Amino acid sequence: MKDEIIRKGMLTAGIIFLVFFCIGPFIWMIVVSLSDSPDFLVRGQYIFTLKNFIDILNIRNLHFLDYLRNSLFVAGLTSIFSATIGAFAAYAISRIDFRGKILILVSVLGLSMFPQISIVGYLYKIMSSIGWINTYNALVFPYIAWTLPLSLWLMLSYFSQIPSEIDRAALVDGANRIQVFSKIIIPIGAPGFLSTVLLLFMASFNEFLFALMLTTDFRARTIPVGIALFEGLHGEIPWGYIMAASLISSIPVILLALFFQRYIIRGLTGGAVKR
Repeated sequence: MKDEIIRKGMLTAGIIFLVFFCIGPFIWMIVVSLSDSPDFLVRGQYIFTLKNFIDILNIRNLHFLDYLRNSLFVAGLTSIFSATIGAFAAYAISRIDFRGKILILVSVLGLSMFPQISIVGYLYKIMSSIGWINTYNALVFPYIAWTLPLSLWLMLSYFSQIPSEIDRAALVDGANRIQVFSKIIIPIGAPGFLSTVLLLFMASFNEFLFALMLTTDFRARTIPVGIALFEGLHGEIPWGYIMAASLISSIPVILLALFFQRYIIRGLTGGAVKR
């Protein structure tokens, strides 16, 4: 009986610690964003205010809305194109037997392990030579290439669990491969596709290094870099603005995760559960 109480107590303590560990930074971000000064603990006085939110939305020099628009556009375009290409590749690999299939998968996985810093210099030279620095193209195309391995493996894990007899039955009925893919496989694999799109959107939305090196101002710069480069008067770090901007920029991702959470769970577990 005593051991059972100890076990439950340790389990409860572990859960409480994990919850606070996960949501603690988010709560602190909210508290600082709603304070007139980030050193309220030192002063011993907390003054609630919405000034930080009003300022980042109204001060033109901060370009917060421009950064947010750029991030939404780049991440949205990247996630859709990358997931679509990954779906085509995953369908071909899961349905067609050809030599070197395993080598392709291993190569894609191996290339995805290269750190971004190892290629960003060469990528900058390429983008400079074709005049794409500080444009959406300079981010969308590298982001698609960067997220394709994740897209391919996620879609492959899901498509591999869809019985191939469905394809053969449709082919016997006169459908071609494109029709089978678009009218049968994609509708069945919609949860996996949607979860892949959302995960790719999050990865692209939060990417920092490429956006830092390949953009120069608010016309193409994304929200992570824009927030990191916030600077107040006399060079001080405006923590209130940074926290308010971070809180607002996290809302689209949170809303998407809440709206599509059913599809995310089905998509991520569908590839792991044998049908």
